[in-house]
Amino acid sequence: MFFPLLVFYIVKMSPQLQIVDEKGKVVRVSIYKQVLGDQFSKLHPMLQKRYASLNKETFIGKGIMKTITGPKWLFPFLLLGTKYNLLFPEKGTQIPFMIINSPRIGINGENQIHWKRIFYFGKKERYFNALMSLDSDNKVVKDYLGEPSVLYADLSFSVTKEGYMYIESKRQRMVLGSIEIPLPMILQGIATVLEKYEETKDVYTIKVVVKNPLIGLVFSYEGEFTSDDIS
Repeated sequence: MFFPLLVFYIVKMSPQLQIVDEKGKVVRVSIYKQVLGDQFSKLHPMLQKRYASLNKETFIGKGIMKTITGPKWLFPFLLLGTKYNLLFPEKGTQIPFMIINSPRIGINGENQIHWKRIFYFGKKERYFNALMSLDSDNKVVKDYLGEPSVLYADLSFSVTKEGYMYIESKRQRMVLGSIEIPLPMILQGIATVLEKYEETKDVYTIKVVVKNPLIGLVFSYEGEFTSDDIS
């Protein structure tokens, strides 16, 4: 009786949900499973497999971005983003890309997921990278964008009635080393992400749109990918 109560206490009190198996080994639970809670079981089964496994396994997906768009006049700003593996000015259709999600442990022991997105424009590679972890108190995922990080955003996760993953950015901060400065809404890039699994084609699909309240569209891409890691 004592051991189950101890396990319950550890799970309840820990900011990073952990489960102890019958051998006493700590099993880390995916941050996405934690942030979605009961909603997680409503995801399409293939999306459940993809996001549940990220606590312990690297996910590698390869595919094609059907479209990558954005206004031409933002070219200088987006070009600056290439220095931080964040944004890029290139546009186009049928762009090959790769996504790599790798689990990490932060210096404070928290579960982290590194997101590496690589877009291939001929011989040129562009990146859109981030490091995510869980804020269990506010029930959001912490998203540090760029390498080194220059932007932070709270991410809200939910599941649509069709079983799709829907992500929306909330509060944002500019990151200057150890200093983080809250950004007013007018300076924020509000991101929405919709990820699906298309059974008819056996592919994951992704659509990302970043908009600013003042200027409108900043950046967007839409495409599909597959992975040999999950079947």
